[in-house]
Amino acid sequence: MKKYVEKLLDNKNTAAWIFILPAILGTFIFIIIPVVCSFSLSFAEWDLLNPVKFVGIRNYLEIFHMDLFWKILINTVVFALSTSILGVIIPLILASVLNSKIRGSEFYKGAYFLPFITPMVVIGIVWSWIFDPNIGLLNQILNIHINWLYDSRYAMPALIIVSVWKLIGYNMIIFLSSLSSVSQSLFEAAKIDGANSFQVFKNVTVPLLSPSIFFVVIITAISSFQIFDLIYLMTQGGPFDSTNVLVYAIYKEAFEYFNVGRASAIAYVLFVIILVLTLIQWNLRKKLVYIEE
Repeated sequence: MKKYVEKLLDNKNTAAWIFILPAILGTFIFIIIPVVCSFSLSFAEWDLLNPVKFVGIRNYLEIFHMDLFWKILINTVVFALSTSILGVIIPLILASVLNSKIRGSEFYKGAYFLPFITPMVVIGIVWSWIFDPNIGLLNQILNIHINWLYDSRYAMPALIIVSVWKLIGYNMIIFLSSLSSVSQSLFEAAKIDGANSFQVFKNVTVPLLSPSIFFVVIITAISSFQIFDLIYLMTQGGPFDSTNVLVYAIYKEAFEYFNVGRASAIAYVLFVIILVLTLIQWNLRKKLVYIEE
């Protein structure tokens, strides 16, 4: 038996398959099979207890005829778009500032990155206290009284603030790592030619970082469309569904209303939306990315 195993390991192809087999099995069991099953359930009616009943495209027709679905979809787009824009612009500006070797830059890098590695449960609890209308730190500092998480006008902006705050550190580190590979002589040459800080940022920094910006925009948009934990922890989709988003709606349909078929249908609508947006962004890369390999 030992000789047989040694003979198998001597074959490089066989050894490679043996080592990657656990990963392949994990992907197949925990990703591929659930994806296929959920797609099948999107054409069925199932309440987790009774037998599965095939209903065709009824689930899709029902969700497209629900006024609440369109409100949830708009909420999701607003949240994702706002987070993607602010979650790219702010880290890009911060990375440019920190790359200029200001005093204490290492401290700022750690401070900005800390929220990203902080568990979302902790962030949700802390920011719920900050936004509290009675004892919240934000109202105390601004000397105002706003029901941030209990007013449909302010709940979504509050969630966007928290989401962007958490993303800043990660996106900033990506931009900083890209800036470290850029020759400082380019920035010095621009300054010698008379360019001010804004012109250097606009005409040198942004074009050179366009591949990283493109990457960050895609991953930020995808993660923003899949937001769930922040909604669940801070607002539960309220008030009056003003912060209800697609992933939270999937959770409610499946585990509160026990309508697994409709939840699966919403999941695949979300999948199509993310796929289309990613393809659009990918097709625009040659126009948006300055350095294209």
